[in-house]
Amino acid sequence: MPDVGDQVTARLTVAPYDQTTMAALVVTAPDGTVSTPVVSSVDGGQTWTAPLVYTLAGVWLLRWTVTGAGASVENQQVSVAPTPGAGASGRVYATTTDLANYLRAAPPVDSAGLLEDASRMLDARVLTYCRYDVDNAGLPSDPDVAAAIGRAVCAQVAWWDEVGDSRGAAGVGYGSVAIGSVNLGRSVTSVSGDDSAARQLAPQVADELRAPHLHGKLWLGALAVTW
Repeated sequence: MPDVGDQVTARLTVAPYDQTTMAALVVTAPDGTVSTPVVSSVDGGQTWTAPLVYTLAGVWLLRWTVTGAGASVENQQVSVAPTPGAGASGRVYATTTDLANYLRAAPPVDSAGLLEDASRMLDARVLTYCRYDVDNAGLPSDPDVAAAIGRAVCAQVAWWDEVGDSRGAAGVGYGSVAIGSVNLGRSVTSVSGDDSAARQLAPQVADELRAPHLHGKLWLGALAVTW
């Protein structure tokens, strides 16, 4: 799967073909922008290529139109991944280095996204009920508070690694599924995604935010105190 920024060569093979074969390419980006790259063939019309740069994450549509011998319309869909670690939305309280130090091991390759998800989860379920000094970006301005919240975020990521799920999908039940002659069943009383272990706050989150040296710097609200 290509990433944002990749420079690639779009390619189409035509059969049958002869000297009358011509091809054109229309590219539609994920945001709807349309472009028409210059296409060329060096083998008499069998293979057509065009340079292309993927500038956005998402699904790109490449529409080839062939006229003459081998006339056809060919649609290609290409899924483009965002640049790893880029595009974080909202505050992120820990870096992948912080996570490596917390785990005392190499972090998973998708750490940046997990830290973003954990930061968003703690923002919504814990930090919104807490009180502490922040800077202009909304990040904790006290170094001790910043470190504690960062470790709490790392604790949540470590918890997801422990339970083997960061989305809650493992807790979603199904009634019955048949695959050929095999029938699988699970009680409909299985926990929902929101009740799964992945959607629970890691026990270590409370440990980090209730550390004695944070007294007078980080005030836990009533809802935060009860978890």
